[in-house]
Amino acid sequence: MHGYEANAELERRQVRDWAGISRPQVYYSLEKLLGLGLLRTSDSDERQLGPERRVMVTTDSGREALATALERSDWAEQRDRPPFLTWLALSWLARPRVVKRQLERRRKFLERELKRERATLDAVLAEVGHPFHEAVWMIKLIMAQFETELRWLAEVEGGLGRRAKANKRGS
Repeated sequence: MHGYEANAELERRQVRDWAGISRPQVYYSLEKLLGLGLLRTSDSDERQLGPERRVMVTTDSGREALATALERSDWAEQRDRPPFLTWLALSWLARPRVVKRQLERRRKFLERELKRERATLDAVLAEVGHPFHEAVWMIKLIMAQFETELRWLAEVEGGLGRRAKANKRGS
């Protein structure tokens, strides 16, 4: 496919919900992969439509490079650091009403996102036709994370009245 098609496919599959890929990054990456010989332009009639419509296909060395890259341990051994955890670590400095309001905002955000992921899951299941697909597994993981955080938020909100500074130890 060409760059425009790749971007459209990323949009259709809602890839930008779980991967930080912008439109310019797609074009930049395609050019870089072409230069490295990991992609090549196809002999297609669409090429006449301009350079942004060059149809590209993966080369054998491109598929091999991807297979090798997917073997790296850092894919499985990284830890996400969501901005909300940074906020939580600093929240003891916030006004009490702000803490309560931010927790409520987070809960509402997670509920909206969970609803959206459920709709996405239904659409993906309809497209792939079975539950044993990477996209289904990814969406289910995201949903499970949202559901877990919602349960945890309920616990935190319930404990706000008992919130206290850390006990000093030592001296």
